[in-house]
Amino acid sequence: MEKLQKALEKARGQRGGTKAPDLRSHSKQSHLRGKTANAAVKAPLSLWDDLTPYEPNPDLLLRNRILTLNSEAEANPFDVLRTKVFLLMQENGWTRLAITSPNKDCGKTTTACNLAIGFSRQRENRTMLFDFDLRSPAVADMLGRKPNHGIKAMLTGDVPPKDQMLCLRGNVALSLGNMAISDPTQLLLSKHTADMLDKVQADFAPDLMIFDLPSMFAADDARAFLKNADCALILARAEHTTMAQLDTCERQVAEYTNVLGIVLNSCRHADVEGTYFGSK
Repeated sequence: MEKLQKALEKARGQRGGTKAPDLRSHSKQSHLRGKTANAAVKAPLSLWDDLTPYEPNPDLLLRNRILTLNSEAEANPFDVLRTKVFLLMQENGWTRLAITSPNKDCGKTTTACNLAIGFSRQRENRTMLFDFDLRSPAVADMLGRKPNHGIKAMLTGDVPPKDQMLCLRGNVALSLGNMAISDPTQLLLSKHTADMLDKVQADFAPDLMIFDLPSMFAADDARAFLKNADCALILARAEHTTMAQLDTCERQVAEYTNVLGIVLNSCRHADVEGTYFGSK
């Protein structure tokens, strides 16, 4: 991880001495939103109880590398990441976490699912997971449950959130896609989408909202949405993501929101910690 950090610092220097993105560079609007959410009274349990229950298939989750349903040794790396993410966001008064990557196959959706499922074991916290990779939604297949209504129907107001979302263990809401959307950029940019997310946050008062976004280089969808997030986690894959790609991705994400950290996935060395947090 030290090598990754040094390489990133070198890349920043080569693009004109730019320092690591400041975690608080976008914090004024985000902090106010987070502070408002934290100050709000918890949503009634009945509102969460009205969501359709999701009963996971443990064998399917394991096949899809979702390891955090129970507290097992295999879940430990994701549990460590979960704690780091939660504490940093709590420190900054943030609620909305976007997860993206420079290119495909970096493990962003697997990470988003493991974080959300892992939070279901923290009963005092309420978490929401949104599959915003609208051109290629994968969370429903990974979890083994298609919703009756797609996420687009909720964002456009055709279906109320309580009829679209599923719920795991009473404290993790899942807003999943049931079909691909060919051109979702307008939907992601629309004020109606932003207003709907504000309403969901106000009504359900979650401690954390996780958004699985497309890769930054796949299309302009992630850029279209990032302004709605308090911060972003970037996934990179060892021996797959180049340093130039990671540097460009970090810079582009930082234009729209705070870079919470970088996660290095598929690292073969057992003595290397797979996360780099703190961008100062």
